[in-house]
Amino acid sequence: MTSSPLRVGIIGAGYIATWHAETIKAQPGVTLVAICDMSVGAAEALAAGFGAKAYTDLDTMIAEANLDAVHILTPPDSHCALAVKCAAAGLHCFVEKPVGVSAKETATMVQAGRDADSLMAAGHNFLGMPGYARLKKAVRSGDLGRISTAEINWCFPMPPLRSGPFGLWLLREPRNLLIELAPHLFAFATDLFGAVEVTHLELSKPITLPGNETRHQGWRILARVGDVDVTFNISLVETVDDRSVVLRGSTAQARFDYAVDTLVIRRENTADLVVNPLRAQLSQGAQHFREGGVNFMRQLTSLNRKSPYGLSFAGAIGSFYDSARSGKPLDPRFDMQTAQVVMQSIDDALDMMPAHKVPAQPKGKPKPTVMVIGGTGFIGRALTRDLVARGHDVRVLSRGRTGPFADIADHVETVPVSMRDTDGLAQAMQGIDTVYNLAKSMDQTWDDALINDVGVSVGVAEAAMKAGVRRLIYTGTIASYDMSDPSGTITEETRYADDMRDRNIYARSKAECEKRLLQMHADKGLPLVIARPGIVVGHGGPLQHWGIGRWHGAGAVRIWGHGRNILPFVLIDDLTDGLIRMMEKDGIEGQSYNLVGDRMMSARDYFAAIHDVMGARLNVATSSLNALFAADAVKHVLKVNLLRRKGLTRASLKDWKSRAHFTPFDNSKPKQDLGWAPETDRAKLIDGAITDANLFGF
Repeated sequence: MTSSPLRVGIIGAGYIATWHAETIKAQPGVTLVAICDMSVGAAEALAAGFGAKAYTDLDTMIAEANLDAVHILTPPDSHCALAVKCAAAGLHCFVEKPVGVSAKETATMVQAGRDADSLMAAGHNFLGMPGYARLKKAVRSGDLGRISTAEINWCFPMPPLRSGPFGLWLLREPRNLLIELAPHLFAFATDLFGAVEVTHLELSKPITLPGNETRHQGWRILARVGDVDVTFNISLVETVDDRSVVLRGSTAQARFDYAVDTLVIRRENTADLVVNPLRAQLSQGAQHFREGGVNFMRQLTSLNRKSPYGLSFAGAIGSFYDSARSGKPLDPRFDMQTAQVVMQSIDDALDMMPAHKVPAQPKGKPKPTVMVIGGTGFIGRALTRDLVARGHDVRVLSRGRTGPFADIADHVETVPVSMRDTDGLAQAMQGIDTVYNLAKSMDQTWDDALINDVGVSVGVAEAAMKAGVRRLIYTGTIASYDMSDPSGTITEETRYADDMRDRNIYARSKAECEKRLLQMHADKGLPLVIARPGIVVGHGGPLQHWGIGRWHGAGAVRIWGHGRNILPFVLIDDLTDGLIRMMEKDGIEGQSYNLVGDRMMSARDYFAAIHDVMGARLNVATSSLNALFAADAVKHVLKVNLLRRKGLTRASLKDWKSRAHFTPFDNSKPKQDLGWAPETDRAKLIDGAITDANLFGF
């Protein structure tokens, strides 16, 4: 047992790292002292928020930071090697799920922990929820009777399958989807009943990724554990969120919703025939009211620090550090030995998958004259393919081998250059005529935006000048405009506000990028043209488009404002045509173009068309932007004064109203200068934006 604070490091500074860091911070007797990531920007950004030191080399962190434990949060295929190294250094390891890519790798980590006498824990966080503890107690006590069946569901949209990014680890191979998601489901079954015997695997709802590779969005796995028949359901299309464990016993049925940490038990009752159904429903209603009330008060009093997801990490990580401090064995829920059993069952399911046929890649070496930065995103993918269709070979910045362009690899070359490496960018731009910078950075503070967005954009421009590029086309955003006044009209002559400090960080950052790039054009001759896309819709775009409203799952959206004003939609094909015309037109350096389609549809019209065309009636509500502004003001005060968050800014009422796009656009300049002709037929706009867009994934 140790009395001095445990010193902890995090390896991997991606999205999930913030959840781990917040949970570590809340643990008594534990101090987060180090963050390691290959990206210095990511490591420094996370470290700064928690008073830790940033590293880009693991060996250096181990040597210098005097650690007791690490959290391994990198892509799954790197977990095993990192865990073995850290265990050999005498460190306790908490490994994010999936702990590895196979049972064999998991066994290697188990042995490494034993050899070093270090804890080796698996991040099966949903097993740490309070509601799950109550469910497990009901099972163990016999409160549900003899359990005959279990249904464990992960029905939750996965937008990257339809709109990217496609370079994520989980999309690289068909099996990765199951390796990524199944540990949640199989961990429940294994902890409740024991080792799972898989008997059947069925795939459904295939979708074709760019590059002609197929992934399945529906997985149904039949299994058994002793007398319990278990069904695992995974559905990744745009569906109502159902992440649940349903147990059916001889006495009662229990439904644990691990997305919101609620447990409701349905029992038979002994009332007379007429009263029986009323009593049953009253019982259900009372339980739902209780569960909702507990969650509401818990989150309200903790300022959302005790959200269901946050509680899951608190349970799992708290258990890990309880063992690390006390010297007790790990709770079996989070022991890597249990994870090995889980991964073996997943391996058995993967063995039942049909053989995956990788499409033949075209031969030939690209000779790129165009570079697309941000080429794996929604707009970048479409632009790259449109460029190739028009006879241009393209160089794309991407960490992957081919990005989402395997089928046109003879015309698309990918290079893994860091956006912060100006010299490396300049080298990659050799022989390039035109560079498109479509990259964006979604930052939480202005200081981060200055580094990750503004600084990077200036660096790209400097590299372009150093390489002698003929033209740099930078994509800003119409969000930088003040769009709060419905009586005005926005053209390219419309100026941004001189003081943008009351705007959201994204809008402010993009405006600052434009300002600095235009200054470089004036002072240094940067061959710059600026594009500002409207609300881009079409194939490859998401259903849950936040330019239209605030989404609450796939089936519910709150429109920004009243939703009757016409929105600045633009079809993706029209947008890429405009971007290419900006490359081809001579003598337009220093100009900017708002690539916004003709005025045809409001937000209400858009969702009505989805219902008419797709038969899907979404729950669409309007919003009071005044109320949203007031609520945001309250949240800002609480974050600054109670949570002590630093570097936060607060958007003005005009900024909130601008999200509704009240001010109409005049798109005559790109039409006149570039010969741009966006869609003018409303029916064809609906076809492109909805009918052909595969918004729901099936």
